[in-house]
Amino acid sequence: MVAPLPDALGRIQRAVDFERVLQSGSRARSHWFALHYLADAPSRPGAHNLSTACPPDGHSVVDEAPTEAPPPSPSVPSARWLGLVVPKRLARRSVTRSLVKRLGRAGLAEQLKSSTPLPAGLWVLRLRTPIDRKAFPSATSEALRKVLREDLDLLWRRALNPRPPKPRGERP
Repeated sequence: MVAPLPDALGRIQRAVDFERVLQSGSRARSHWFALHYLADAPSRPGAHNLSTACPPDGHSVVDEAPTEAPPPSPSVPSARWLGLVVPKRLARRSVTRSLVKRLGRAGLAEQLKSSTPLPAGLWVLRLRTPIDRKAFPSATSEALRKVLREDLDLLWRRALNPRPPKPRGERP
């Protein structure tokens, strides 16, 4: 079972939201992680339509009730949503992937309790470096836990003072 997130921290669940945030470029990077940010709220699901259309004779389907359009999302988000991307090709063992996700959620929750929390919006934490099974033979070793925790602390500090984003496609 997954531990509940703090009230001010939601989860990004829709692929559309992940794509939007990841296209915005990274806000901060560290050896193990990249952190992406978008100052927006998650997209709302569209109106649910039945898979069967109305018959041509004009009779309406009984289950089809009139639906209201979803209210527009606020232009300035008031909460934070976290998405985690931990690819299997970078962390082969599921126990390790779970550890990375747990540490990411806990690290952001701690950061939000600080005197200068991260701004509201959509945040995606992405593992970007493979976790070597030879360097960390135990999937949840204390050494791996310490290295990842230190790296995440550095990442949250860098996210508070981001460098201007580089245009995509350019290399130094």
